[in-house]
Amino acid sequence: MTHKVFIDGEVGTTGLQIRARLEGRDDIRLVTLGEAERKDTGARLAAFAEADVGILCLPDAAAVEIVAQLAGTGTRLIDASTAHRVDPDWVFGFPEMDSGLRDRIASGQFVSNPGCYSTGAIALLHPLVKRGLIAAETPLAINAISGYSGGGKAMIAEFQSGQTDGPFVYATDQRHKHLPEIIAHVGLSRRPVFVPSVGPYEQGMIVQVPLPFLEPGESAGLHAALAEHYAGSAFVSVVKPDHYGARIDPRRLNDTNRLELSVHGNPDTGGAVLIALLDNLGKGASGAAVQNLNIMLGLDETLGL
Repeated sequence: MTHKVFIDGEVGTTGLQIRARLEGRDDIRLVTLGEAERKDTGARLAAFAEADVGILCLPDAAAVEIVAQLAGTGTRLIDASTAHRVDPDWVFGFPEMDSGLRDRIASGQFVSNPGCYSTGAIALLHPLVKRGLIAAETPLAINAISGYSGGGKAMIAEFQSGQTDGPFVYATDQRHKHLPEIIAHVGLSRRPVFVPSVGPYEQGMIVQVPLPFLEPGESAGLHAALAEHYAGSAFVSVVKPDHYGARIDPRRLNDTNRLELSVHGNPDTGGAVLIALLDNLGKGASGAAVQNLNIMLGLDETLGL
């Protein structure tokens, strides 16, 4: 059986990556529009009507606008923007996060793709908060570095033209667009401090959560809880620190849909740091969208990944 998929915004960074993962598959037929039709609302609505699932790779405001225009049509959607990640009418598309979530994605009409930074933070913290190993009111700091592709076409051009050639920290005003979904889906009652940065490389991401309050020996329990939570997952692995050696390269999982989680620190002295490693364009964006698409279509979720 061939399934029809329309990517609205397929010429953006995420859309191009999704298309690349789908166009070689014989079970998927992409519904495409010519360049002159891509901003034509009527042509776009007709493409959604033809497709089994539409994928939104649009700015937030544009995603909200097209969803409103599709109201009542029954069109199934995956939204890769930030617009619907804490909307109760949308299923949060992180199937490994909780038991039962995969079934909700499979039957859902509206699925919101997680953000890249939030995928790492939620993957690390949600199971630990859920089990009471980290209190919801704990004052947390989340640090992260991403390749410049996470900033989309404008930032890619900035680096590739040489306008910018070094790393930088940003969003220090604590208004980063991924914070609401981190708070909501981890289950935090206290807003964390989030310090993201961009490195002078194209793709790959590390998310770090320092836990200075851990007593000696407690870090082993965190590793065990994460390993139990993600046991049997096709894409999420919980690894030991020696899996990496002395240095962890954020590009290690590039061009995959994999996510690696680990707990680092000295068990004799206490304190630890949780680390999530992923491709910001893979499990952090396009790979996750294809995984959700597979689930929504009743297919093996690893297809094309």
